[in-house]
Amino acid sequence: MIKVGVIFGGESVEHEVSIISAIQAMNKMDAEKYEIIPIYIDKKGEWYTGDFLKEIETFQDMELLKKYAKNVVLYKNKYGSFVLQSKGFLKKVVKEIDIAFPIVHGTNVEDGVLQGFLKTIGIPFVGSDVAAAAIGQDKVFQKQIWKSEELPIPEYVWFFDTEYEDNPEKILKMIEKIKYPVIVKPATLGSSVGINIAHKREELQKAVEEAISYDSKILVEEVIDNLVEVNIGVVGNSDGYDTSVIEKVLSGNELLTYEDKYVGGKKNGRGSKGMLSATRKIPADISEKLTNEVRDVAIRASKALNLSGDVRIDFLIDDKNKRVYLNEVNTIPGSLAFYLWEPAGKKYTELLDELINIAIKDYKKRNNKIHSFDSNILSGYSGTKGLKGAKGAKGVKSLK
Repeated sequence: MIKVGVIFGGESVEHEVSIISAIQAMNKMDAEKYEIIPIYIDKKGEWYTGDFLKEIETFQDMELLKKYAKNVVLYKNKYGSFVLQSKGFLKKVVKEIDIAFPIVHGTNVEDGVLQGFLKTIGIPFVGSDVAAAAIGQDKVFQKQIWKSEELPIPEYVWFFDTEYEDNPEKILKMIEKIKYPVIVKPATLGSSVGINIAHKREELQKAVEEAISYDSKILVEEVIDNLVEVNIGVVGNSDGYDTSVIEKVLSGNELLTYEDKYVGGKKNGRGSKGMLSATRKIPADISEKLTNEVRDVAIRASKALNLSGDVRIDFLIDDKNKRVYLNEVNTIPGSLAFYLWEPAGKKYTELLDELINIAIKDYKKRNNKIHSFDSNILSGYSGTKGLKGAKGAKGVKSLK
């Protein structure tokens, strides 16, 4: 039985969204095929494990959770096993895992940081590699790459918070070269956090200041006329990609909000079904021509970023002029976008199984590449030129 460590939570404004997504997934994994080991990262970066972390009610009392969960670290031991070891004076191995399955959203976890740690210790993991994860989290990087690949994107500008603080008038004038209304976004956040539409200068200033409170890098885009928002799931890796059905996302607001996506009108978000809380039409009522264009662009966009695993790519359509624009990619989408695959005949359990298999293939492919040399070029080194300038370095006598 394969031991799957499902990692979720983290120091991110999308922390609670990650918990919802992970618990949905753990409850749908094939328990006859996998031993499911929950690994929760709290908002301070501490790691915990325990079977009761598979239940959403556990997270209503964080003090109780930390009292009974095992506080652990993940590392590769001298026998080559990946283990969760308890912290404190009496350290012991709590669990072994064979593969990591990050179901995390947002900065510090989805953006390549967690993936870099997992890759450093050498454990196989589900999803995109470090570079693709980092690019996938940064909306500006995405657009720069897609533009270089001549993929359709809205007109945009971007800037750092320090640039705005140093000369707000210059930045506002730069933005206003794009006609109002414009949409202002923190560049590296998801779940519609910190996003606002501005129709005039006063609203623009407020929107920029709110975005800056979340991120140091800000993206501003044109608002597409006659807007229809559609999303599509993409599963695969560089060997090839498959696309899901397309959804049309509906909102009573001018833009799809965090509340639309996750709260669903329920007080305090209790009972939220994750992205299932959003109102949507599946399949989207768009023409066959637009459907084929969305599928084609989604695959080209995935290839351009070298994505792996299960992603969701969001599109903007000018319904009057029938023009398609890439909006953004979610490398670990809310609820893993399983609701886009079930109408195509792929159950959530099957989707999760496929993602684990893709991760194993990616891992084997990486291990077949040359990453280091057996020879040690320092073994016969006798020079000391590299030590010049290291005056006063205690204990350094010679490398002879």
